[in-house]
Amino acid sequence: MSSDGSITRWIGQLQAGDGAAAQPIWERYFAKLVGLARRKLTSVRLRVADEEDVALSAFDSFCRGLKEGRFPALQDRDNLWKLLVVMTARKASHLVRDEHRLKRGGDKNVDAVDELANIVSAEPTPEIAAELAENCQRLLDLLGDEELRAIAMQKMEGFTNEEIAGQRQCAPRTVERKLALIRGHWEKEFAL
Repeated sequence: MSSDGSITRWIGQLQAGDGAAAQPIWERYFAKLVGLARRKLTSVRLRVADEEDVALSAFDSFCRGLKEGRFPALQDRDNLWKLLVVMTARKASHLVRDEHRLKRGGDKNVDAVDELANIVSAEPTPEIAAELAENCQRLLDLLGDEELRAIAMQKMEGFTNEEIAGQRQCAPRTVERKLALIRGHWEKEFAL
């Protein structure tokens, strides 16, 4: 039904401010984003939000960022999917991190959880949306190595370390080391 050209057209329309162009993009990708978020959130029992909230927040941030011109390199369905995966994975990671903080630290981290709840359950402020959009666009570029980018994409798509190792014909420990490098690059850039 949808070709690469129609996605490119919808991206262009959305960049030009046509909000109606978000609907077909939403229909095409939302279920996949929910599935990705579900895989990322399987290890934690959530109190604040669920996988649909994560996908909604990621899609909302994408739409706002696109309208604000934050993704000038976005050209086609491949770029769009990579961007949506990064945004969804980051939102899921932040939710998991904050849920773990709540479990470990009790109510001394309630402010962080409340802030996350506001971001996930309500529309983020334009400042937060702009910052998230910019950061997500740069995540893969920060790695500087094609193999690290590929492993990061596989991990964000929900592959296990063992599956990635099998596809790359290496040991799972090699994948773990490369994931640690990836996290190191991202933590330096996005120190939280």
